[in-house]
Amino acid sequence: MVQARQRVTVTPPSTKISDYFGTNVYGIDQMKQTLAPSIFKKVVEAIDKGSKIDPATAEEIASAVKTWALAKGVTHFTHWFQPLTGSTAEKHDSFFDAHAGMEKFKGSALVQQEPDASSFPHGGIRSTFEARGYTAWDPSSPIFVFEKTLCIPTIFVSYTGEALDYKTPLLKSMEAINEAALPICQLFDRNIRKINASLGVEQEYFVIDKALFAARPDLVMGGRSVFGHNPARGQQLEDHYFGSIPTRVKDFMMDFEIEALKLGIPVSTRHNEVAPGQFEVAPIFEEINKATDHNQLLMDVMDKVAEKHDLKVLFHEKPFAGVNGSGKHNNWSLITDTGVNLFQPSNSARENLQFLTFLVATVKAVYDYADLLRASIASAGNDFRLGANEAPPAIISVFLGATLTEVLDELEKNGNIKIEKGDNMYMKLGISKIPEIILDNTDRNRTSPFAFTGNKFEFRAVGSQANVAGPMTTLNVIVAETLKQMNKDIEKEMNAGKEKKIAIVNVLRKYIKDSKKIRFEGDGYSEEWEKEAAKRGLSNLKSTPEALDVYERKETKELFERHNVLNPIEVHARHEIMLEDFVKKVQIESRVMGDLALNHIIPTAILYQNKLIENANGLKGLGLDHSAAVETIKEVSKHLESLKANVTAMTEARKKLNKEEDVVKRAKGYQKEVKEAFYDKIRYAVDKLELLVDDESWPLVKYREMLFIR
Repeated sequence: MVQARQRVTVTPPSTKISDYFGTNVYGIDQMKQTLAPSIFKKVVEAIDKGSKIDPATAEEIASAVKTWALAKGVTHFTHWFQPLTGSTAEKHDSFFDAHAGMEKFKGSALVQQEPDASSFPHGGIRSTFEARGYTAWDPSSPIFVFEKTLCIPTIFVSYTGEALDYKTPLLKSMEAINEAALPICQLFDRNIRKINASLGVEQEYFVIDKALFAARPDLVMGGRSVFGHNPARGQQLEDHYFGSIPTRVKDFMMDFEIEALKLGIPVSTRHNEVAPGQFEVAPIFEEINKATDHNQLLMDVMDKVAEKHDLKVLFHEKPFAGVNGSGKHNNWSLITDTGVNLFQPSNSARENLQFLTFLVATVKAVYDYADLLRASIASAGNDFRLGANEAPPAIISVFLGATLTEVLDELEKNGNIKIEKGDNMYMKLGISKIPEIILDNTDRNRTSPFAFTGNKFEFRAVGSQANVAGPMTTLNVIVAETLKQMNKDIEKEMNAGKEKKIAIVNVLRKYIKDSKKIRFEGDGYSEEWEKEAAKRGLSNLKSTPEALDVYERKETKELFERHNVLNPIEVHARHEIMLEDFVKKVQIESRVMGDLALNHIIPTAILYQNKLIENANGLKGLGLDHSAAVETIKEVSKHLESLKANVTAMTEARKKLNKEEDVVKRAKGYQKEVKEAFYDKIRYAVDKLELLVDDESWPLVKYREMLFIR
């Protein structure tokens, strides 16, 4: 008898979100209320200008934070950081000092802690016996309380100073984009003093029943179902997208949204995605460092809350074959301290020339560094999704929409126009068309990996498991590089006697012409685009090991070093770490495939085959037609032989590659000699056997049982 599942009742703390938004965050308002004015001023300066907090100030802040946290029933604190594992890390320490018999929290504990740097991915920066590493408080990201623990967002660096996390280079890239964009902005408005990169992260995910998840070893071990035949009904009816949210999932959504809102995460949108069992949550825009922290925290919140509802959240890019995978759509923009979105057209000719300048610079950056941008989103999971007629292809291109394309084409075409005194330069160059661009005047292109969507660029190719700090750091750096070069080119034109606006337009024309090949308005899923991209000379780096080669290029290391984001040692380390991660992920999946095939599928199929043999012999003994049973026996035998042979061969290939010391060769070997050579063959045999073996005997929970939660 199956016991009925109790529905989890979700009751918000208040009918108004504004009553509880950010209540678990020690933010600006809490600081202002609990800190002395002089201390509060120093903290604000540290947040705005990146200035250092002195020990005395840290002690005052720690005391106030402790009082605030204890009032919420908190017993422990932790430095919350983002190592190169892709997830978050924390070590909890108690406020209670047994020797003193009271709760204590020193400023030194707030500012710095010492986790083991050799036990996290480090790419050879640390040896096993060199364990020292440091976490250091990032005041620009608010302290928060999660599950009765005070969490202090921090960077993570080695004893010798190299970054071992995602946050450190992201913070440096924010400074780089600010320094590069500011001189360009001041050509238009001298009052601008700072530019912040902003980000909105649309998070896609699957939800399945927790018990069904536990019954699938492949999901438990790797987050992806390595076997499973498509159900009769998948997403072909197109009825799941934006459909009515299943009650059980909606309860879960409401619950995690409440917790997220308490943590100051501005979740705004919830809906069904394209595939059955797939959903999306999206926040409003925030400063990029905070948005990155919030996305990492949100995934943790969702995972924890799902447990209460007997559900499991799957963030893998491709947990189920045959239906759409999941991504993170990164909506990126640049905002001035005067409140201007640099990617927002307006009715002002001056502002629109500024808009065009940053738009063209971004397109040029993507063209010049397409391979690096592709590498920034490379992972074993994302390789299953990219180019699979459901997500942007591995070919990096930029979509601008018909209106902007026309504007840029006209600007390029009119390169030889002579501007007479008294002429309206904007009218003559076609720039007057820009004010007509409103938010909805440019179409969306869901097949484009990098699309302009009205007042921002949407980087759609990022995987759903990824820490967005990686690709966003790269995007900040490549745009910063292009803006710096653009400023030099404009100065050169002005030094040659050109009027400022003419100098800007001349540089824009050149950049438009130079980067034209990266712009594509059509169907990125089509084979025709793949052929066209090849003609244009655009890269099509389909696998992670191939894409990651760009990190070993001299120009890549010089680029990151030039902007003080990563030094050559850190770039090399990341290359090693990402390759090792790829190898380990494929290795785990390969082992799971072998285990399921040898210990679950083959024994089950043989038992079923024996039943068929008994049936065939019985029919034959009775003089009845037994040809159907014989044909099925032959078919089962064929798939069993294929399965056993390919699993054995895959295992041998894996053993051979594990002896390869060069991580590049090992990763490329795993791609070609394990993943490409055997995955599809083994899966084909198993999925065919799923259709032949009786349903009651089949050892794995099927897609139709996992994907349709009600």
